Order: sequence, then C-alpha cells, then structure tokens
Amino acid sequence: MRKELILGGGCFWCIEAVFERLNGVEDVISGYANGNLVNPTYRDICSGTTGHVEVVKIIYDDKIISTKELLEIFFELHDPTTLNRQGADIGTQYRSTILYQNIEDEELAYSVIDKVQENFDDEIVTIIEELDRFYIAEDYHQDYYQNNSNQGYCMAVISPKIAKLEDKFRDYIED
Repeated sequence: MRKELILGGGCFWCIEAVFERLNGVEDVISGYANGNLVNPTYRDICSGTTGHVEVVKIIYDDKIISTKELLEIFFELHDPTTLNRQGADIGTQYRSTILYQNIEDEELAYSVIDKVQENFDDEIVTIIEELDRFYIAEDYHQDYYQNNSNQGYCMAVISPKIAKLEDKFRDYIED
C-alpha cells in the first residue's frame, strides 16, 4: 500500500539523499511544513520566524518498507537529542520532528522513540506534531545531492550520512 511520512531532521537535503536510496521508497520531496506563512520561500524559512520546519515527504510502499523501519532509520541519520539544531544548522526550522497525519502514525512515532531512546545517552527531543500544511520547496532543492554531489556541503555532510546508511542498513538499499 502506498503511504507517506513527513520528517524533519535538519537540512532537508541530507534526509532526502538518504531516503531516496531505500527499497520501497518511491519518491522523496523536500518541503516546508506547518508555520504561519502561506506559500513560504526558502528565504522566509531561513529567517527562523515563520514557524515552518524543513522536511521531506517520503512516499513509499509499506509492503516493502514499513513506517516503523523508516522511523528507525530516521533516528540513525540525525541527532534527535539536540533541540532546534543539526550540526551547523540552527533554529526551529531545523527541529527534529515527525509530522503525523493519523492517530496510528502518532502512536507509532511515540513507540519508536521509546524503543530507540536506549541508543542515546541524552533524551530524545524530537517533536511529534500533527501536519497542518506541507509546501513543496523550490525546484533547486529537489534531488539536491543527486544534482550537486561534488559541492562542499554535500561531500562534508551528506556523503557521510549515505556511507552510514550503506554500512548499517545495506539490506534496505536499492540495488
């Protein structure tokens, strides 16, 4: 069955690049969620004043990869113990978040956090929030790593995340 999951864990370029490589993932769309401005731009989001969060919408076949598996991978890809920060990306727009669209996914998110907490010394601060609105980011943000893999940020930040995925989750990677 085709499903979607919306996650935020820092810069959407990083998360998009990793989830695009997973078996069962049909598409990953970078965007902005919630917030108090209709049709925000990247410049708006970067101000940190709109309440939006950089996210990815993962469209997947849950017969191939489950929501639970996607969430477990998500918690390996970023630091869910830092509030409003991932590396050099600082602000509420970079918060660690799971945006649920139904009660089942909300309950699953809490359950997965309870399970993976044992892997972290510090408390997980990932926010579980209801999706209000999703806006697709500008075209140049889509497939960013795929189109810019030799760019400095991609090589320094995204490539190590992909290497970690390939090492730890090789059974989930598309051939």
